[in-house]
Amino acid sequence: MKPSSTQVASDSAAEIRRHLFYETSHSPALADLVGYERAKEIIDFCFIANPYYPTAEMLADLQRNLPNLIKSYPSSNPLLSQQNLAAVLHVDPEHLIIGNGATELIALLNVTLIDRLAVPIPTFGEYIEKMKDLRDAELYSLDPERRFQMDLDEYLAWIHQRNLKDLLIINPGNPTGQFFSFGKMEDFLRRAKDLELIIVDESFIDFAGDPVPSLLPVAERYSNLLIVRSMSKHCGVPGLRLGYCYSANLYVLNRLRRFMPTWNLNTLAQYFLSLLPATDAEYHEGRKRLIEDVRHLYRSLKSIQRIDVYPTGANFVLFKIRNGMTATQLQARLLSEHGMYVRDCSNKLGMDAYHIRVASQGREKDARLVEALRVLTE
Repeated sequence: MKPSSTQVASDSAAEIRRHLFYETSHSPALADLVGYERAKEIIDFCFIANPYYPTAEMLADLQRNLPNLIKSYPSSNPLLSQQNLAAVLHVDPEHLIIGNGATELIALLNVTLIDRLAVPIPTFGEYIEKMKDLRDAELYSLDPERRFQMDLDEYLAWIHQRNLKDLLIINPGNPTGQFFSFGKMEDFLRRAKDLELIIVDESFIDFAGDPVPSLLPVAERYSNLLIVRSMSKHCGVPGLRLGYCYSANLYVLNRLRRFMPTWNLNTLAQYFLSLLPATDAEYHEGRKRLIEDVRHLYRSLKSIQRIDVYPTGANFVLFKIRNGMTATQLQARLLSEHGMYVRDCSNKLGMDAYHIRVASQGREKDARLVEALRVLTE
C-alpha cells in the first residue's frame, strides 16, 4: 500500500529531526526540523516561552514599525534600554546589563569572571559548554533517586569542601522545575558570603508565585550575587534574543561591560523594551494566568499512570516515562502522529533516556498534549 503524502511528510520530518538532534546539545528549532510553513501547524511544547505576552496590540505595533526598524541603526547608548527594563523591574538601571539573549551574558561571564564554577547537573548546558575549558566546570551530580532535587545545605558543604569560590544555582531549576523559596535563597546567600561569585539564574522565577519571589529586591545586600535572566521565557520573545544580568557589584558589571559589543541589541529588540513600561499590567495579568495553567497541566499529567511527574515552580513540567518507551521515541511519535514537539532531555548531562520536559501553551493546547500522552503511554 502506497503511503499517504501526510505520512511521507511525517516520516521525512522524523528523519530530519534525528539528524539535527544529534548535532546540538539543545533542541533543534521547529523551522529547522520541518520548514517554516509546516512549523506553523505544530504545537511547540519544547521551547519555553510565555504564550500570553507580548499582547496582540504590541505585536501589531511591532508590525507597523517593522519597515522603519529594520532600516534604522540600533542605539549605541545601552542606558536607554536599561531604563525601560528597570522601570518594570523596579531596580537601578545602572546595575543592569542587557544582552543579546542570556546566552551572550553566560558566555561573557564564563570567560571574564570565572576560573572554576560549581554546576549542579542536570542543568542548562550553556553554563558548562561556554567555559574557557570544560574541565573548569565542577559538576555536582543530582541524585535521580531523589528526582534530581537539590539540597542547598549539602550543595554549600560540597562547595566549601572542594574550596570553590564560584557557584551556579538555577531557580527554578531547568530542566527539573525545582523551586527554592525566597527565604531559603536569602538564607543561602547569607551563609555563602565568603564566596566570590554566586550566579543565580532566575529565568523562570516570574512563574514561581505572586508576588514574584525574585532576589532582585535584596540584591544590594550581597556583593557576590549576580542574577541572570532570559527574557525569552517570561516575556515570550525568544526570537528577539533578550536577556539581562543584575548585580550590586559595579566592579563585576564593569568588567563585563568592557567586552560587550556596541549595538549588541538589534533595533527591534530595543523597540520592544521601550514598550514594557506601558504594558506592565498586561504582562502580570498574563503571567498569573500562566501560573494557573501550569498548575492545571501538572494535575492533568499526574492523572496519567505511566509517567512520573515532577513538582515545578516554572512554566514547564518535567516527567519520567515509566512504560519502557524512551524520551526519544516518545518525542518522535508526538511529532509525527500528533503534531506536537516536546523536549527530549536525554542529551542533558546527568540525565537518563526517559525524561521529557513540556512547556505550557495554554489550557486548550495543554489538554491536547495530555490526551496524546495518555494514548501513547498507556
